Amino acid sequence: MTTTKPTAWNVGRYLATRLQQLGVTHLFGVPGDHLGPFLSIMQETTDVQWIGTPTEVGAGFAADAYARAKAADADPDKGEVAIGAVAVTYSVGSFNLLNPIGGAYVEQVPLVAINAAPSYEQWLNYQAIGLLTSHMSQRRESNLDVYRQVTVDAQVISNAALAPVQIDTALTACLSERRPVYLEIMDDVWKAPCPEPTGTIERRVRPSTLRNDEMCRAAVQATVELIDRHGNPILWAGEEIERQRLEGKFTALVENTGIPFCTTIGAKSVVSENTPGFSGVYNGKASDPKVRETFKAHGCRIGLGTWSTSKNLGGEQALGDDWAVAVRDGVSVGARYFPSVQLPHFIEELDKALSERYGHHGLAADAFAHAHDQGLDVPASTDAYLSGLSSSDQPADLPVTYDSFFEHISAFLQEQTTGSGTGATTPYTVISDAAFALIGSMNLRMPERASYIAQNSWLSIGYSVGATTGIALARKPRKKRPLVFVGDGSFQETCQELATHVRQLLNPVIFVLDNEGFYGIEQMLVNPCYFKGRTSDGADFYNVLHPWNYDRLAEVFGSEKTPMTGEQIHNHGQLATLLDRIANPDDTLNTGPTLAQIRLARHDYPKAMTYKIKEKCPD
Repeated sequence: MTTTKPTAWNVGRYLATRLQQLGVTHLFGVPGDHLGPFLSIMQETTDVQWIGTPTEVGAGFAADAYARAKAADADPDKGEVAIGAVAVTYSVGSFNLLNPIGGAYVEQVPLVAINAAPSYEQWLNYQAIGLLTSHMSQRRESNLDVYRQVTVDAQVISNAALAPVQIDTALTACLSERRPVYLEIMDDVWKAPCPEPTGTIERRVRPSTLRNDEMCRAAVQATVELIDRHGNPILWAGEEIERQRLEGKFTALVENTGIPFCTTIGAKSVVSENTPGFSGVYNGKASDPKVRETFKAHGCRIGLGTWSTSKNLGGEQALGDDWAVAVRDGVSVGARYFPSVQLPHFIEELDKALSERYGHHGLAADAFAHAHDQGLDVPASTDAYLSGLSSSDQPADLPVTYDSFFEHISAFLQEQTTGSGTGATTPYTVISDAAFALIGSMNLRMPERASYIAQNSWLSIGYSVGATTGIALARKPRKKRPLVFVGDGSFQETCQELATHVRQLLNPVIFVLDNEGFYGIEQMLVNPCYFKGRTSDGADFYNVLHPWNYDRLAEVFGSEKTPMTGEQIHNHGQLATLLDRIANPDDTLNTGPTLAQIRLARHDYPKAMTYKIKEKCPD
């Protein structure tokens, strides 16, 4: 905490103060000479904490996940907002940061990317005599041009007199568009004088016009007609439910109409999975086969805020004549499209229209019972399906597989949240990386107080390790412990971010899914017959990783003052023992990070990927 604040205002203090006003408590990044003056000013004038990370990529992932976690915990009814912030140095740092900012842009996460640039004086020297100093390129616009592709506003600040306007404009765009913005600030501007901030930075919402209202009514009418025509609807909740904080409106729609619902992976646990009507995660052909059959057995499907991505659709045809999808400020109903319809308004009006036409709970159905009655090979009820997702009864000597591992973890989450297990109950934030970790974890049975965060569209491997830093710091007051699932190839990309976990005295539990040092998902996508015991035709050589003793990284990163625990898990007995220790608040293992190396067979894969083998490798 700062004790005294200087009276003079400068650009560095202006930006740091604006970030603090917007609720930013931690700034992530990698320092450099151009950035140093700003960090000193920030420390002297605000309470924003600097979190230095080993890599710019890790800093970007941390800021991304920080923004997601803060947004999920914010109360929009009170006007609370949430953004993340990351700061790096020109070119060598900013180009490393580009990947996370690109992901935040695609996945609609509000971030402020601060790029500390060479001074105005240095640029004048280059312009006059061609003198290049550190990190400069021959194109002064190189950094700006690149970041314009992945941000909703990009500013270069070289004049302190204009800095307040430029900073406020960018921050307003960040809040309004819920996407990243870019501030490139020259070294000699940080300490240059400028006025103190006035007013507040607020999100500017696009106003609804009479034409918008008319279009919304038409879209609602078309959706009601779709339900009249096909009957037996099922809802599909997507990412924009979380991004726009529409959980309450969606839950009200479900409760009033009784329509069962699935979610995408990205919207998993955004609406409580204990909500009556929840029927699993639909992920196209990569869904649990039981969920996929049940979802398709319904008369029509209504997507609300669901992005059309390869991960969400898994090769399925989304927009047939029995689909309606409201997303990206428009509504598609069969072949008809209704532009400029805002999702919150559409959900509210659809709720009213369906309640008026069908009565309260007039469309109630058990999704699995309906499919089962049609003769499909699915459980007889939704409760039967959901209860089958969790099991801790595996024999102690049974080797761990992808599916048995996540079933065991699912049971652990239930026990920890309901209090039926040993020790005190603990809420968790589940963080999943891309690839088999994402496919396996999508069917975890999430308890009421747990939450789930994953990058399911951009899918940058290694996201989860850096993201853990941001989530842990954002939710430290709430004591929501990170539970992380990451493949061995993904982990090798960003493992050095463990240093930040230890340094900041965080205590995540990180499960490294080690299938004998192999990029399993890449092999599945290129040649799935490999997993059926067929010859690889030499096409698997580029998917082979160097094997690591991951558990021994605890000796590398940990110390007596900052402990870390490493474990190797081969069977369910060892997994049960580790989970019992994690559940015991008095166990010394819980004073720092835990890294568990889960030993899996190279040819193992999540059962949800079976469709790939059936399509490509007929008997």
